[in-house]
Amino acid sequence: MSAAALKVTTETRPSSRLAVTVTIPGERSKASYEEAISSLCRNVNLPGFRKGKVPRTVVVQQLGSVRIKATALEGLVDSIWRDAIKQETIEPISQPELSGGFDGLLESFKPGEEFTLTLEADVAPTPKLKSTKGLKAEFEPVAYDADKVDAMLEDSRKQLATVVPVEGRAAEKGDIAVLGFKGSFSDDGSEIEGGSSDSMDVDLEHGRMIPGFIEGVIGMKVGDSKTVDCEFPDDYPKEDARGRKAAFAIDLKDLKTRELPELNDEFAKQASEQETLAELRKDLEQRLKDDAERRQTSNRRDALVAALVEQLEVDLPEALIQQESRNLLEQTAAQFAQQGMDVKSLFTPDLVRNLMQNSRPEAEERLRRSFALTALAEAEAIKLDDQEVDAKITEVKKELSDENKIDPERLRQAVMDDLMQDKLMGWLEDNSTLTEKAAEAEDKPAGKKSAAKKPAAKKAAAKRSSNTDAES
Repeated sequence: MSAAALKVTTETRPSSRLAVTVTIPGERSKASYEEAISSLCRNVNLPGFRKGKVPRTVVVQQLGSVRIKATALEGLVDSIWRDAIKQETIEPISQPELSGGFDGLLESFKPGEEFTLTLEADVAPTPKLKSTKGLKAEFEPVAYDADKVDAMLEDSRKQLATVVPVEGRAAEKGDIAVLGFKGSFSDDGSEIEGGSSDSMDVDLEHGRMIPGFIEGVIGMKVGDSKTVDCEFPDDYPKEDARGRKAAFAIDLKDLKTRELPELNDEFAKQASEQETLAELRKDLEQRLKDDAERRQTSNRRDALVAALVEQLEVDLPEALIQQESRNLLEQTAAQFAQQGMDVKSLFTPDLVRNLMQNSRPEAEERLRRSFALTALAEAEAIKLDDQEVDAKITEVKKELSDENKIDPERLRQAVMDDLMQDKLMGWLEDNSTLTEKAAEAEDKPAGKKSAAKKPAAKKAAAKRSSNTDAES
């Protein structure tokens, strides 16, 4: 029976789902039932009969009509779906689901009689934009901060510093203290999991440990013992510790400090490929300026796309949301693996489920951004021509160490994606009003800090990877 003989109707459902209702002729349902019996006769194993030689009457008697009908219906539903989507030129992006369930259909299925079934699947949405021109957006400006040059030089000095013992004085900020400590919660006296050590090197820098810990160590001398009162921050990764007060019994076993190299041309040669300190400063200044420019460009683009997303009308299919959530999860796992973490033991089934759930908002946002740009390209007929793509590929190949290891198709697609992104963002810049956000007031309440956004999957996984409660 050809697919053209099928009577097919479609109906759109929420979340970019499509219901496909198919009426199956009686002769096709009969043919499916007969094929099921033939297949079972060829493949079933029954005592006293050679495989493939079991008579039809025995198969029907031994297996029963329900088993045979179920086999027939399974094959029929699968073939009907393939024929229907080909006939109607439907491109599903998920496996079909049988409306009403298989058991209900099996109960009403009568070989040789016409019957109707409905299958649902996700399909690619058709994004639309209410408006493309005249959008208004605000972006966070990023200014070059000359003071960061000195901070970077100080970091380099610390990396090249010589660690020497401290004698005859108490611990000071910036020292390295060798500590033994044991922590307990003040409210119930219970021991803090991961909050103790027989010997640990601790940099005496504010912000490296939970509030109160470093401050309590500063002023101690080698051999001193002291109990320090601390309090876990409200945003501490481990929920059971958030906001709780704690006491740490601390022994200062040894004290070291760093002897920093002088800031001169010799230091510049050690710390970089530059010959003089002046050249090193100039190089760092240029890097910071380039970084500020990149971040400001990113902020401008993010603001423009956010304004465009506000104009988007789209129903996100569940299949795409789940796939994007898995992509985020895989990216997080890869990053943790690169840091040397045991991903298999860290990413337990429960954690994976939580990560998938927590990453859903970010997955949806990424999809909306992508669909908004796709809709913009469609609405404004923004396209690439082969010449500019070929020119860019030639340029990229010059920077590749071994282009033979690069898949040409993947390279071309990556270049096209980048070029299209640049074209779309340039078009938005030309057709939108973009303004800088006003600087935030300086009189924020004490202790309130803005937290940089992290992907939901990263934040949840980071909680699991925290292993020392004394560290913030």
